[in-house]
Amino acid sequence: MNNPKSDDEQPRILVFGYQEVGYNCLDELLSQGANVIGLFTHDDDQSENIWFRSTADLARRNGIPVYNPDNVGSSESIEHIRSLRPDLIFSFYYRDLLPTTILEAARLGAYNMHGSLLPKFRGRAPVNWVLVCGETETGVTLHEMSARADAGGIVDQEVVPIGATDTAQDLYLQMAQAARIVLRRSLPRLISGRATIVAQDESRASYYGRRRPEDGEIDWRKSSAAQIFNLIRAVTHPYPGAFTGLQGRRLYIWWARPLDGAVGRPGEVVSESPLHIAAREGAIEILRYQWEGGPEHDASTCDSGLRCGQILGL
Repeated sequence: MNNPKSDDEQPRILVFGYQEVGYNCLDELLSQGANVIGLFTHDDDQSENIWFRSTADLARRNGIPVYNPDNVGSSESIEHIRSLRPDLIFSFYYRDLLPTTILEAARLGAYNMHGSLLPKFRGRAPVNWVLVCGETETGVTLHEMSARADAGGIVDQEVVPIGATDTAQDLYLQMAQAARIVLRRSLPRLISGRATIVAQDESRASYYGRRRPEDGEIDWRKSSAAQIFNLIRAVTHPYPGAFTGLQGRRLYIWWARPLDGAVGRPGEVVSESPLHIAAREGAIEILRYQWEGGPEHDASTCDSGLRCGQILGL
């Protein structure tokens, strides 16, 4: 029987990671006995809803040094990374783009786990964008990192179906498990140099930018009921939420369901109980809502203050 390799003989793996995908992938590396020499991560933003497990805590519990530089691309950070002598670099939902000087430090390559089926949905917030766009499946992609974000050759992918009522958090948790599966399959091939790298088809590429809280505004006049529902489920808890307004007051819609049939002018309150709002096509039944600054309510048990004939929109 062969003896297991010591840490000095195993490839030195440097991880850049954050959020639940980062946690799952670091945990998978540890479960495989990988020689993880350090974790670069981010401090939690106290203005953000932190619903995911801490990659930094997982690293510290396993004796892995944790680093959080203000600027990972600074000359000091680059020299520090070079001094760690990584053989492999992984980025698992790390929020900063790594410069090529860092990528070139790893003799076995540098790889990123992206939250879509590349080349579709390159860029930021893919888990939210696939829901906004009404996709029925997505997935995760492990790919080579290059100077262009999300454009490197593909190592492996795992498809994740999107359920009709999945929220972004539902989908994200499924994708975190898919990322673990991809890493489990790919790590031995990357270490041995047997991984097959497939170039992305640029003709199929799509790119989506960062989403801001302001992007949650509902446009009743341009959107169908299905499109509005997709926006609601894409940005409901733990994200900032979809919203509309009436007479200067902002109304958050945390959950709803789409209804077929033309029922009124876009944005019009056409029923108070149940609470129905007309869209460009069809209508939305509001199930949970919150006036800004107030508590969240179940629409079936509380008076929303909306009356038939009112037109919503900021």
